[in-house]
Parts: sequence; structure tokens; C-alpha cells
Amino acid sequence: MSGDDPTLERHFRGHRDTVTALAFNPAMKQLASSSLDSSIMVWNLRQTIRAFRFKAHKDGVMDICFSPSGHLVASVSRDRSVRLWVPSIQGETGEFRAHTGTVRSIHFSPDGQRLVTASDDKSVKIWGVARRKFISSLQGHNNWVRCARFAPDGQLIATCSDDKTVRLYDPNSSLCVHTFQELKGNAVNVEFHPSGTCIGTAMTNNVVKVYDIRMHKLLQYYRNHDGAVNKIAFHPCGNYLLTASNDSTMKVMDLLEGRPIYTLQGHEGPITSVTFSANGQYFASGGVDQQILVWKTNFDNKNLLREFPQQPHQTHLKESKSELSSPTTLQVDARNVVMDENQSDDIHVTTVESSRLERTVPDQSSHCSTPEVIDLVSEENYNYNDSGESPLEASAGTSRVPRGQYKQQPVPASSHDINISSSPETNDDRTKHVLAAVENLCGQVEMLRKSMVLMEERLTLIEDKTKDIVSKH
Repeated sequence: MSGDDPTLERHFRGHRDTVTALAFNPAMKQLASSSLDSSIMVWNLRQTIRAFRFKAHKDGVMDICFSPSGHLVASVSRDRSVRLWVPSIQGETGEFRAHTGTVRSIHFSPDGQRLVTASDDKSVKIWGVARRKFISSLQGHNNWVRCARFAPDGQLIATCSDDKTVRLYDPNSSLCVHTFQELKGNAVNVEFHPSGTCIGTAMTNNVVKVYDIRMHKLLQYYRNHDGAVNKIAFHPCGNYLLTASNDSTMKVMDLLEGRPIYTLQGHEGPITSVTFSANGQYFASGGVDQQILVWKTNFDNKNLLREFPQQPHQTHLKESKSELSSPTTLQVDARNVVMDENQSDDIHVTTVESSRLERTVPDQSSHCSTPEVIDLVSEENYNYNDSGESPLEASAGTSRVPRGQYKQQPVPASSHDINISSSPETNDDRTKHVLAAVENLCGQVEMLRKSMVLMEERLTLIEDKTKDIVSKH
């Protein structure tokens, strides 16, 4: 293995089910991960610093992303909710119900002011971040929407669905400006090229495609996996594409040469998520094996000044079986390193359970906690210390919890989990009455939501039966 080949740098364990998504903090201090175990975790990339597990979603978490500034984390879940987190030890979180089905995808706009979500309810929705306000809905898909992403300039949104279409929308007018039809398989992930001129799609039929969104033409077509492709990620320089597949491999495609240059192995079972750091020096992968691997890129040292082609051209790779084991592809196998217990990172994990939005302020006189309720989660109302570090980074550096603010519970030596909870108390009867009324209203709203879900499911069954009848005739 040469000095320009990718190398495994870190190995994280902590999730108890499939890792569904990964996101680097733009400041390169943290890596966030989501999982079907209903939690998200924030891993500090500095050695020996504890990780944080956030538990508030009531079902598997499907996607996660950092805001452009890195001060907020957004997550979506099978529980049909969207949560905005301040990634600190307080576990502050704001929740809103966004869809009537599983929410599979979430993404911040480049300015951090909007969010786009995609759901099994066949809709794509745009939200204002500051007040969690619904802005518009993007219509057109007639099956589950797997992914939605803002363009680098925020002027387009790309979506993909089980209806075998990839669509481009104008977020300002909410109109679909173009539709790519997929004849074989369907796309489960769509990502914009850093230039904003192309999109890449990961397909269930083992294929990766790159489209020119100006000319509306297929630029490149890769069939180098022998399993469904789950996720893709463009290198920030725009010259490389990373793919993750059910065949337990990742591949690095050289977009300028139109061929794969690396095959990476480290996970046992399907690989479900990949992402690059903002500076391109690292990438991370997660899989069904519940593990997260952090790799050093190295290959980005070569030919970074080359430009991705601006004129559309066709690059069709042969679909023969021999192409899957092409001698031009270097095999990088890190499985032995991963399986070596001595090589894994023994990271202590702090579990932060939070179901409502509040910041706990220590009462210095009595050493007990009183809640300071925050009306919304936004970057404007979150205070950072003079050094620019968030409380998570400041507290992580010393591995301390402020006295009187949290109660630490003993944990088994094997799990390294610390359960942290706050116990705010109030004697204000008026507040109790208001909370009771709000809970009553929430219960009624929940009943209405469940009724809508049942109606949606019945409509879906009727649509499926109708399609079967039409296809038979």
C-alpha cells in the first residue's frame, strides 16, 4: 500500500443497530451518526474524549446533518418527527411533527435558514429553521421519497423516489423543473456535485449514475458493485466519488478518468453510509455491523488541480462480471484492523436523554437544577464561550460535568455508558395547569395524526390494488 492510499484512522463502536447516516462537523471536531437504535451519537475526533449519545426519538433515526456553521444538528426518524439539536451535554432539542410517514432524509440549505425533508408519505417539505415553520411542499412523487438535497447555491433541490424518478425542484416556486426517469431500479440517494452542475444517484440495481443537470443528460454510468448501492459522497474537490454498497465494499471513482481506483473493505455486511469531511482529508463509513470507521483520504493529494469536465460526455463502463474485479482497482482491506480488539477505540459514552427543549441552569445556592425554557432552537439564541467552543467541546476537553447540574449513575465496566438526567421542579400551579392543557391538546392532535396515518395507509392500499388491476388488463 503506497503513501497515497486511503488508511483506516479511527474505529468507533457504540450503536446497537444499523448506522443509517454520518455527518462531519464543518469545524472538523466532531462526527455525528444516526442509527436504527433510535439514537444519534456525537463522536469527538480528538483522542481519549468521550462521545455523547442523544436519546429522544422514539424509533429508528434515518438521517442526520450538521448546519453549515456546525452549531446545530438535525435528525429525522421513523417516528415521523424532525428534531433540531444543540450538540452539547445538556441535550437540548426541539421537535416538530413533519410528515405522516417515516421521514427518511433531512438537509440544511447552504445559508442554514431552511431545511428540506423527504418522507414515505410521498412528499418533500421545506421548513424555516428559526421557528420550525412550514414553508412549502414539493409535489410530484407517487411513492416513498428516499432523499432530498439542496444544491450548493440553494437554488435547486434534488429528490429521488421509489417511483423510479429523480426530480429537480425550484425551492422558491416549489415547481418541478425536470424529471429523470429510471427504467431499471430506483435511486435511494441523490447528492449534488460540489460544482452544482451535476448530481449523482445511488441505485438499487447496483448502479451509480452522474447526470448533468444543465443539459439533462447522463454523464457517467458505473456498474462496479455486485449489490445495491446505498449511499454516495462527492469529494469536496469534485474529482472523486465514494460509494457504499450491500456487497460490503466501498469504491472510490475517479470522475475524470471515469473508472474506479480503490475498493475498500472494513465492514462486515452491507455498508449503509459514507461521508467526506469538509476539507476532504477524511471520510467515514457506517454499516449494518453497527461500526463506524474513519479513514484518511490520502488520494486527494493527487491531481487536485484537475477540473471536472464542464461539457457532457458519456463514460459507460462494461457491465461484465470481470469488470467487478478490474486489475486497475487497488484493494484496501482494513477488516483485520477492525477485528483486532487492541486497535479499536475504547471510548466512554455519555447518554443524554432529553424529550423537551430546556437548558438546565445550576442554582449555586442550593446545588439543584432549575429549568430555563428556550422557545426555539436556533443558532442565534445559543451562546458560546469566548473561545468559540460549544459547551460540548469545552466540557469534553476536561471531561467534567458542572456540579449540581447532572446526576451521574454507576455503569457496568463493559458498556462505558453514563446515564445523565436533569430533574427540574416547579411549584408554580399556573404553570402546571398550562402544561396539563397543552398535554391534553397534544393528545387530541396525536389522535388526529393517527387517523390521518390510517387514511394514508388505506389510500396506499387502494392505489396498489388499482395498479395491479390496470397492469393485469
